[in-house]
Amino acid sequence: MPQSFVPQQPGRPPGAPPAVDPRRLPASSEATRLLCAGTYLDDGFRDAVIDQLYVHEERFAAPALGYDASRVLAHALRARRVELGWAAGIIALWIVAIPLTKGLASLLIVPFLVLGLARWVRGKAATAPVYRVVPAFLLRWYGRLMLLQSALFLLFLVIGDEESDADFLGDLSDTGDVLDLAVGLAAQEIWGVGKLEAWITLAVPLLVAWAVATQRGQFARALTRELSRERFPDQRTDPAELAEGARSRRLRERIRVEQHARLIMYDADDPFCGAGEPYEPWSLSVELRPRKNLDGKAPEPLDNSAIMRHVVPLVEALRVPSPHGSPQIQAAVRDRLRELEIDEVVFLPVDGLPDRASAPYTPEGFEAHRSGAIEEGGETRRHFLRIRVGGWGEEIVTTVFVRVHTQGGMLMLEVAPHVLRPVKPLYRYADRVAHRYLHNHHFGKAVWALGQTPRSAGRALVTLGRAVGHLWRVLTAGHANALPEGPWASVRELGSDDQASLFQEMDVSRYLKSVQDRVANGVTIALREAGYETAEFEQKIVHVAEGGTFIENTQGNVTLGNHNTVTHKTFTTSKTGGDRG
Repeated sequence: MPQSFVPQQPGRPPGAPPAVDPRRLPASSEATRLLCAGTYLDDGFRDAVIDQLYVHEERFAAPALGYDASRVLAHALRARRVELGWAAGIIALWIVAIPLTKGLASLLIVPFLVLGLARWVRGKAATAPVYRVVPAFLLRWYGRLMLLQSALFLLFLVIGDEESDADFLGDLSDTGDVLDLAVGLAAQEIWGVGKLEAWITLAVPLLVAWAVATQRGQFARALTRELSRERFPDQRTDPAELAEGARSRRLRERIRVEQHARLIMYDADDPFCGAGEPYEPWSLSVELRPRKNLDGKAPEPLDNSAIMRHVVPLVEALRVPSPHGSPQIQAAVRDRLRELEIDEVVFLPVDGLPDRASAPYTPEGFEAHRSGAIEEGGETRRHFLRIRVGGWGEEIVTTVFVRVHTQGGMLMLEVAPHVLRPVKPLYRYADRVAHRYLHNHHFGKAVWALGQTPRSAGRALVTLGRAVGHLWRVLTAGHANALPEGPWASVRELGSDDQASLFQEMDVSRYLKSVQDRVANGVTIALREAGYETAEFEQKIVHVAEGGTFIENTQGNVTLGNHNTVTHKTFTTSKTGGDRG
């Protein structure tokens, strides 16, 4: 049985996260904290997390590189519970107000619907096309004018008498204006209401604004308390972790096992789900030719494990700082390469498993698949060396998957770099958003809440509809007893931005250049020490321009090093397909 060529990582048992500062553990990393904050700020992200990890319990959790998906799910469920409570309260307030005001509250519903429609037509894009902007502008002002006339009419009912009310209605009928006519007709239908009904109608939007402001304050306090940088590392006091139902507890225990396991259950359409975007993967093959100066000796057998045993020490050496003037200065180096992680992973398809709980995540099960996959060179079960560097609080995760296979006198080397970029800007600014709201004066909070009131009923209906949809699928779709599926979405990828800062891109480039150069050197040394020619391999990895490395790539050319001029193709990927259940 082939032995593992990756030694146990310092200070951790097999399969466990590296022993580092508690703030850098996956459950306490900055990436986890910001993703948890995103569940309070982005209802679309929150619903996607719940759908993938809670509703579709037949799907395996994607590998969680530098974060904890189970903790993000806990906060997503907590945020939904809070929002559901306020949404139900807002809808109940409108339902009670209509009969209580003898239908007078309906004067506010129509303009609110128009304003909500205007926002929907405009869309959420920062720069909307003209065909959306113009209709949204017209609808917005039409709704504002309707709301203004409704408010004036209600105020007139409050402060006026019966004679002035009749004169007001007559004036509305004489103007012939569309808005005035709409208000007049509505007034005719509800004519006979008293001042009490008018006062209640005026109070309804104020009560809704109070509910909106209170919910916003509750979310803001969650961001500044349990999700603060100081308190977040203490997972035992997290309210989201303590408020668990039986289903949530069961699914989160599964996620904890699956997300950091070295056995990766994958879906054939997206085997590297969770690792981020491919970053110019490349591969090459060379003929294994014995060297001419072996004095008649045959070259040593060269299997996959032997090659990897040469690669791993070179990559591990990247953790060691270069010599400095003193041990103190050397120990103070904070380069993220010092925390580089190396492990062996096996990709295993889910086909054939009777259920999700049958995945062989035990140490014995993994070792059986590892020892079988490393030399077989199979199509579906694949062995990789996984090299990972997490930087910027795990917001930038660079992962390189390396696979070596010898067959028919040929050596094949596959390198698949992937990058997880920072979380979305909205999540990164969560602390500022919460601080600004909590420290704003009362007038500012009131203006904001009143501005959100017209759309609050529509959002409440959408929130209730989504929750009912999730519950309905849990009860009727049969996901609990369905055949298992590989992950179709990663929480980290759902919450990632598509761009990074220049500093972050420079770090990604440096990590990839360092790792890939050591991988290439390790393969070269393995070939040379086993007695094989290295000229062909070295021709395909040509050193140019101050020691840079040029790698032949079917997607273009990859150059590792500085001051190189390369023409390359842009590698892009896309995934289509939605919910299969």
